[in-house]
Amino acid sequence: MSPAEDDELTGIHCRLDELLADRGMTLTRLSELVGVSVVNLSILKNDRARAIRYSTLSAICRALDCEVGELLVRAD
Repeated sequence: MSPAEDDELTGIHCRLDELLADRGMTLTRLSELVGVSVVNLSILKNDRARAIRYSTLSAICRALDCEVGELLVRAD
């Protein structure tokens, strides 16, 4: 299976843009709070991430005061 096919099968959408907007927070501020680069957060928010550490996921959810299921949803 090619990487493109693998990406299509994941069917996961990251709602980072929506959650940031709801909270009036910038990607830069989230980056400062969780210790992850703006570039890596941008990759995540644009659904281009191939993996995410549990510690990073937990830190993002803590900073946004949300559940994992609010951040990551099925895209199909």
